[in-house]
Amino acid sequence: MIGVELRKLVTRPRTWITIALINALPILVAVLLAATELGPRPGTGPAFLSAVLSDGTLYPLAALAMVLPLFLPVAVALAAGDAVAGEAQAGTLRYLLLRPVGRTRLLVAKLVGVLAFVLITVLVVAITGYVTGALLLGDQPLATTTSVSGTALTQQELGWRTLLALGYAVLAMLGVAAIALFFSTVTDSPQVAAMAALAFVLSSTLLLTLDAADALAPYLPTRYWLAFVDLFRDPILWRDVVRGVLQQGAYVAVFLGAAWANFSTRDITS
Repeated sequence: MIGVELRKLVTRPRTWITIALINALPILVAVLLAATELGPRPGTGPAFLSAVLSDGTLYPLAALAMVLPLFLPVAVALAAGDAVAGEAQAGTLRYLLLRPVGRTRLLVAKLVGVLAFVLITVLVVAITGYVTGALLLGDQPLATTTSVSGTALTQQELGWRTLLALGYAVLAMLGVAAIALFFSTVTDSPQVAAMAALAFVLSSTLLLTLDAADALAPYLPTRYWLAFVDLFRDPILWRDVVRGVLQQGAYVAVFLGAAWANFSTRDITS
């Protein structure tokens, strides 16, 4: 069952069209930066974008910071929202369950497919950002690069911190996927499931801008999405990173549990 979901993922044209669209913005920004050599002032714009003109090796992180707040969550919500509701809308969910396939097994297979989509998308963003940065933007000598704090990082340090940042982004998007997957078990419309998840995310983003909602801020799913920037300070500031990991882990556990509970007891009619 998992193999079937993975084959559907990699052979479906919309997977690669979605990934291409996500990468379009970072590529466009890199072209504009290379053509004009005008970057944002330090402390403005997406994280790392002010530094990439002199150090193109940081562009994968700038690209991740560009797509993480909006484009990546939209893509993940659409993919996860379609996981179960798409089968119901197409009228194939009932027939899938007529086979000797348990509901838990089917849900796990759908989750693995969504996880694979998240991993592939984040990796393609990082690889595309690295290639784009290397081809279009300047870089420093290979021995060192500059941290957010202004100190030197070796290529080894930059490498493992980048891997941690990518893993952190994957976990953040798994939170979105879990929310969308839950709604996908509630409705037979993948569009409704995706929109419900996005409404959850966008409401979180809006509440973070309101002083009246400060008490809610630590619990909002988008609060620590960009905390991966702290991995590139010297020394690393772990506080928000750890909080983000614990928070996203909680969202994943709660919404996957709710998805399983609902799907395992739901009356399947389509």
